[in-house]
Amino acid sequence: MPTLSQLRELQAIAQAGLTYTRDPYDRDRFERLLALTAELLAEGTGQTAGEVHGLLRVEAGYLTPKVDVRAVVLNEAGEVLLTRERVDGLWSLPGGWADPGGSPREMAVREVREETGRTVRAGRLLALLDKGRHAHPPDLWAVYKVFVACELLEDVGEHPHNTETLDSRWFPVDALPPLSLGRNLPEQVRRMVELARHPELGVDVD
Repeated sequence: MPTLSQLRELQAIAQAGLTYTRDPYDRDRFERLLALTAELLAEGTGQTAGEVHGLLRVEAGYLTPKVDVRAVVLNEAGEVLLTRERVDGLWSLPGGWADPGGSPREMAVREVREETGRTVRAGRLLALLDKGRHAHPPDLWAVYKVFVACELLEDVGEHPHNTETLDSRWFPVDALPPLSLGRNLPEQVRRMVELARHPELGVDVD
């Protein structure tokens, strides 16, 4: 069975071919390559080949990694702000997919406000990581994870109702709750807190 990394490379080749080829015969070959890639990915994910193929066709043009922006917010006690994800009931740093037209800082501020109701000011870049190089569960997409340090400006008394998260709380870094591992790992959260506390450590980059 090919590895996930190899299948992503096949997907990228097929998608680039569909983007740039002008030869109808080559287009058919690249379409078949994409369909075969979907079949192989389906075997490893438990989804049907049709479902995976539909997901792969959502991405058009030259294939590049998706971008996930996460905000690292500390309070005066040194605790880190986490949100409880509605989709799995587990916890993560506030954040999500970057939107076109929004800078990483703007995305971090928006995600904290939408997911926790708190107001922050985005500051330093803490890390730029390749998700595939860390011990996350397998992901269909190649993802770059951007971690941004944020200063708390206004706290809230209770978690606001929203469609993405169930709760938000402050946690000591040595007493983290069960985390949503597809979004962030315990060692990542601990490292981001360390980087936020110690600017002299610079920026982590894979």
